[in-house]
Amino acid sequence: MRLTVFWQRMADHFGTGYADTFARDHVMTELGGRTVHEALNAGWEAKEVWRVVCTAMNVPHENR
Repeated sequence: MRLTVFWQRMADHFGTGYADTFARDHVMTELGGRTVHEALNAGWEAKEVWRVVCTAMNVPHENR
């Protein structure tokens, strides 16, 4: 998954204004105690981060 697709999905689910705030501030145990930004910067694949976000935040299956 390209990062542009990842960020578009984040914006679609959380809203354009909140997606980056969530990604910067919300620490997720499923990402090893990292935020989305930290996980991506640490080398996690965008697709895997998106899967974690979907599971943790109950993103509807049709939006995954």
